[in-house]
Amino acid sequence: MASSISSRLQGVASTVEKMRGLAPKLQKKGLRKAAREAMNIVRDDAKARAKALDDPETKEKVWKNIITQEAPKQSRREGGVVMRVGVRGGAGSNQHSKDASGNPGGDTRHWRYIEFGTQFTPPAPFMRPAFSQNVGAVTDQFVASLGREIDAALRGN
Repeated sequence: MASSISSRLQGVASTVEKMRGLAPKLQKKGLRKAAREAMNIVRDDAKARAKALDDPETKEKVWKNIITQEAPKQSRREGGVVMRVGVRGGAGSNQHSKDASGNPGGDTRHWRYIEFGTQFTPPAPFMRPAFSQNVGAVTDQFVASLGREIDAALRGN
């Protein structure tokens, strides 16, 4: 089960007021772009951490499968934009799982055993620290990108 981290931004009242003046479609477009730019910081850090952990002896490369993507169902449920960073292919490995060998880094569904460890191997987390150590940078990037997107949308109107 995935854990959720939420935060409250303070001091962005002027940006929020500008955003309320936009059409809902433009609001969502700006939010989506700002969230993606911000979460790309986490993606890049996770890739760097995974690259350091990858076994050069194997053809599978976990770092090549780390991506940023929107979570549309969760976005609708939350009433906003939800952007997440994950590993292509997920973590499924049973008879009902889809073949994940076509991904750029190969079949890397074993990434969760690296991240969380097993009873035989200690965990070597690379995804969780990538987010927890970049919260400030992600927040700053999101606010800056959102401001730019809103100003661009207002100029276009």
